[in-house]
Amino acid sequence: MDIYQPAEDSYLLQKFVRRYATGRVLDVGTGSGIQALTAMGVPSVREVVAVDVNQNAVESLQDELTKRKIRKVKVLQSDLFENVEGHFNVIIFNPPYLPEDKGVEDKAIYGGKKGWEVSDRFFQGVSNYLFPEGTVLFLFSSLTNKQKIDEILEHNFLQWEELEEE
Repeated sequence: MDIYQPAEDSYLLQKFVRRYATGRVLDVGTGSGIQALTAMGVPSVREVVAVDVNQNAVESLQDELTKRKIRKVKVLQSDLFENVEGHFNVIIFNPPYLPEDKGVEDKAIYGGKKGWEVSDRFFQGVSNYLFPEGTVLFLFSSLTNKQKIDEILEHNFLQWEELEEE
């Protein structure tokens, strides 16, 4: 399985990670680790936990951390919150958000049959890991059904604001 490499969506999210990351941070679907490494560089961040379903991404980021002698980031293989423990001040998620193409399976880009199913699973569980005053930084594409994402957020009693559109 390929590792999701940073693209314009990653760089847009990174801008807000620099602004909002604080305390204990969870980077779900870390991929290349761009958001985890960005969060780690914010002075008010105490710890970063980075998780990905892709074992190759986990191993690659762990190698990078070892090479750079970074100890403030813990990397785990996890399908969303499956192997995550504790609560976080900030949870970052740049989910796979494209609707699936028939016959092609790529967990790094496809968010389910309609594109929003992985995001739905994420929002069903996120409150169990977020401190009451915590923040979720979530990115999605215009190719994802925004009305459905809004519906999922409402269903899970989450308040939100759109920070930027690109």
